[in-house]
Formats: sequence, C-alpha cells, structure tokens
Amino acid sequence: MRVRIKNQLEKCIRPPIKALSRGTTRYGLPVVFVMVLAWLAGGFDIRLPLPPRDQGNICSIFRAHPEWFDYARASEERWGTPIATQIAFVRYESSFRSHVMARRTRLFGFLPWRRVSTAYGYAQALDPVWGEYMAEAAESRFAQRSQMQHALDFIGWYNHKSHEGVGISKFSPHHLYLAYHEGRTGYLRGSYKSKPGVQKTAKRVARQASVYAGQLAECEAEFRCRRFYQFGPFCG
Repeated sequence: MRVRIKNQLEKCIRPPIKALSRGTTRYGLPVVFVMVLAWLAGGFDIRLPLPPRDQGNICSIFRAHPEWFDYARASEERWGTPIATQIAFVRYESSFRSHVMARRTRLFGFLPWRRVSTAYGYAQALDPVWGEYMAEAAESRFAQRSQMQHALDFIGWYNHKSHEGVGISKFSPHHLYLAYHEGRTGYLRGSYKSKPGVQKTAKRVARQASVYAGQLAECEAEFRCRRFYQFGPFCG
C-alpha cells in the first residue's frame, strides 16, 4: 500500500517539475537578456544610492559617496559651475533622491492623476530640456537623470547655457537657480518675481552653496588624493 501511494505521488509531482524545468530552459535566457539590457541602460548599475544622512555638510556627502566628488569635479572642469553650487542644486531639487518625480495631481480630489511636470531624477530635469542636453552635450547615449554623474553634468551644462545666453555669472548660484527653475526665457521676463517660493529657494541654494564652499575648502584634498596613485602633483 505504501509503495502504491508513493508511486502515485511521484506520478503527480513529476509532470509539474518537468514543466518547470522546460519553462526555465525556455524563458531563462530571454529573462537574463532583458536584465543585461536594463543593466546597460542603467549605466551598469541598477542599485539605488541612499541619500546622505547629513545633507548640510558637503564633506559628509562626499564621504558617503566619494564618486560624487569626481563627477562634480569633472562637471566643473567641463562647464565651470563650482562643485559647491552643483551639490546645492541637487539638495534643493531632489534631496539626493535618484528617482524622485514631480507630484501627481488628484482627480476628484482623491484619485492619483497626471504629474504636474516631467521633472525627474537628481537634477529634476524636464523631458524637453533633457532631450536638448542629450542631443547637444551628453557624453553617453545611455545618460540617465537618475545617475549623479549625468545629473551634475546636466546642471553644469545648463548653467553654462545661462551664462552664455543670459549673462549670469557662474559664481552667482542665486541667479543661476532662478534661471534653472524658470528657464532662461522666464528669467529674462522676471517670472520669478511673482513667485515668492522660488525666490526663497534660490536664496537657500545660494546660502547652501556658500556653506558647502567653506566646508569643501577644509576637506577637498581628502577626495582629490584618495587613490593610491594620487600624491604630490598628481593630486592637483
């Protein structure tokens, strides 16, 4: 009796196992292929970096994410916006959250509906402007707004355009932010003058950039010279 029951159980279990095995063989490769494509499109890293705990101290920010210093420095060298200003922009645009999106409106007062804008990522770049950046200045066709490297390069590029087109100094984070938020045309029209919230944020960005600059002066050598081959003149 026990042998008969065992044989019957095996007959019931064996077909599902074989089917699962066939499914794994049949669909496993396509799934792996899709995952690899997602990895490549994500800049070889699909992990979500955690926002730094102490967002008011640029040294703490770079200690948590030392590669961010390299990205900000590269953007500064390419476009001219100081490192401290770039990081201040990111703090007040996204609080260092990589995939943050604009809030949704509510349909009938309670149903989630359309988003108020297409702003996305660390720099809260809008779709049209990001498209312009990708066509004109991005160094990688896989650039993503959710990656700090590309977000900082975008900020540097946009401020460079504001400097060239509107004449804003790259050392004026207050006015750079107003043009960044309102667009260069809006800045020239003075649209921010009727938006006290935008003016308040621009002042905060300027103050934060100043604080960051003072902090960075105390710890920048730590990040410039953190690799074994970086010493003496190679830390410049």
